[in-house]
Amino acid sequence: MGPSMSLIPSYPDLQFGDYLFSANKEKIDLAYLYNMLCVPSRYSTGLPPERFPLVIENSICFCVFHHDRQIGFARVIADQSEFASLWDVFIDEPHRGKGIGQAFLKYIFNHTLLRGTFRWFLMTEDAHGLYKKFDFKTEVYNPYIMMKVNAS
Repeated sequence: MGPSMSLIPSYPDLQFGDYLFSANKEKIDLAYLYNMLCVPSRYSTGLPPERFPLVIENSICFCVFHHDRQIGFARVIADQSEFASLWDVFIDEPHRGKGIGQAFLKYIFNHTLLRGTFRWFLMTEDAHGLYKKFDFKTEVYNPYIMMKVNAS
C-alpha cells in the first residue's frame, strides 16, 4: 500500500500583503486565542478552560498572521451543505482599517468545505457594514443577528 492520503483536501494558506491567512489548526497560537476567546473581554463572557479544546476541535478554524504572529481568528460551525455559522471573528486593533477583514472573510467563504453553503448565520454588535458587503442582512427581530441565504 502507498502512503495514506487525507480524503478532505487541504485548504491552502493565502498571502495578503504582509499578512497570511491559514485554515491550518496546527498554526493556531493557543495561548493567544485562549486569552482572546476565554478570558472575559469584549469577545467573551468567559468560556471554561476545559471546554476550549472542543471549540477548536469541532470548528473549521481560520487564522490571520502578521510576520508569523497571530493577530486574528474566525471559526465556522457547519454541516458543509445547508447551514454554517460564523463565530469569534476578530482582527487585533492595530491591524484594522487595512482591508484585512474583508479579504479574510473572502478566504473563509471560499473554503472548499463551505463554498455553496445555503444559509449562513452570525451575530455582531458593530460590524454590520462589513458583513453587508457579503450579502448578509440584519434580522428585524434582533439587530445583532445577521443571515445570508444563497440562491444557488
